[in-house]
Amino acid sequence: MDIFKPERMSRLLVLVVAYHAETTISAVLTRIPSSLVDAYHVEVLIIDDSSKDMTFEAGLKAQREGNLPFRVHVLYNPVNQGYGGNQKIGYHYAIENKFDYVALVHGDGQYAPECLVELLEPLKSGKADAVFGSRMLVRGQALKGGMPLYKYMGNKILTWFENRMLKSNLSEFHSGYRLYSVAGLASVPFDLNSNEFHFDTEIIIQFIVAGLRISELPIPTYYGDEICRVDGLKYAWDVVKAVLKARAQSMGLFYCPNFDCAGRGNEHYQTKAGYLSPHSETLRHVRPGSRVLDLGCAGGYVGMLLKKELGCTVTAVDCFPLAPGNSLDEFIDHDLNQGVPDIDFGQFDCILLLDVIEHLTRPEQFVRSLRKALEQHPETTVIASTGNIGFFIPRLMLVLGHFNYGKRGILDMTHCRLFTFGSFRRLFIQNGFRVEFVAGVPGPYPLALGDNALSRFVLRLNSLAIKMNKGLFSYQIFMVSKSLPSLAYLLAHAVEQSEIRSNSKAIRSQCQSVCAQPSEKCA
Repeated sequence: MDIFKPERMSRLLVLVVAYHAETTISAVLTRIPSSLVDAYHVEVLIIDDSSKDMTFEAGLKAQREGNLPFRVHVLYNPVNQGYGGNQKIGYHYAIENKFDYVALVHGDGQYAPECLVELLEPLKSGKADAVFGSRMLVRGQALKGGMPLYKYMGNKILTWFENRMLKSNLSEFHSGYRLYSVAGLASVPFDLNSNEFHFDTEIIIQFIVAGLRISELPIPTYYGDEICRVDGLKYAWDVVKAVLKARAQSMGLFYCPNFDCAGRGNEHYQTKAGYLSPHSETLRHVRPGSRVLDLGCAGGYVGMLLKKELGCTVTAVDCFPLAPGNSLDEFIDHDLNQGVPDIDFGQFDCILLLDVIEHLTRPEQFVRSLRKALEQHPETTVIASTGNIGFFIPRLMLVLGHFNYGKRGILDMTHCRLFTFGSFRRLFIQNGFRVEFVAGVPGPYPLALGDNALSRFVLRLNSLAIKMNKGLFSYQIFMVSKSLPSLAYLLAHAVEQSEIRSNSKAIRSQCQSVCAQPSEKCA
């Protein structure tokens, strides 16, 4: 007979952030549904953020005398940490003590603790990593609940802007009623966020960037006699700045470590063949049916295009695996920082180094080694591209005293070296190559802004600007070169041709000595 063993009860921490909540904290605790203890192991953590009243003592009294069905912990910050800083401490507590979920409740009672049972369902069922109580899901409810019109309009405008910039679809970004899976919190660097009120916006950005799931459920709106401690204009400006930083980071123009929440590897490399780019230029310069070696293949996307559109045979080399669904003729797992792979380079017609050189710690040595591998094969074409640090945006950043690496783009934080047109040409020329073609490439605007009329217009505008000043307006450098033949190759070739020519002259001399008048055949 099987003995039924109940599953481990999920652990829920109700985090009550409190500041000057002496008169409300006890009522907030009694409003937490007692039915929660039937489904969860519940604990409450009150953190008094250095209040000047008796909030801490009121929490202790509720802890001792409240006859509550759950355990209550009360902490006091000796130095005020701010609204965001207080949350950070609570979330860290939840992670350290291995809770499964944490629910944020305000000590002033503005958000109804009675809704916790319903709000927890998407987390419990595994359908969400965060649940937000929204006052905007039910049309008109926020105003009926006493939300001032100016706050309502500000909320709607900011939320529209945030959705637009972050490509999200939330009804409200500014509710303070939040529930999180602790695993979700542990996966983002929330500790790097602001300690101020826009912490709530920054943590939403982190969840969006990390690809975590956010659910919204309606909650009632309540505005009583609590004191609003938010400077509305400052808060709005802080929110706008945070969102713009996140958007700029997604475009490779800026970097904030707290928004560095996406996965690692080559997932940010994407095909850019539908418009003028190193990928489309590569398709233009590779002959159909070529045998191609793609060094630093970045998932194999370009190799797949070469196979599909030009019928090429492609061997790829990278220390990251091919992207799911990509299949090339051969894949070699090799870190190019260890030098060129130990293979026969003579079997290839074309070698690709697309956005690779800048990732190498010793590019001069690598290019020199590549030339040595090609010393007997000067007919092999080498196609290379890199970012142009002379692009006007990095120049403008320097003028403003700003130089910031990012997740991608010219100042990708994985780049080890930076190049201009002149230094990129010299890298190859000084290490034994003959440069045959150089072109400037505009920014990948369809990738950053979406493939639409605006991005295509900006792309054309950038292309025209490149014709006026290549060094200033080119986002990337595209170059085609061939290895200069080595001295050994030239010597062997000279010996071979000398023998052929000598033999040809000897035969002609013999004909002339036999025939008084050389016939057409002898000639």
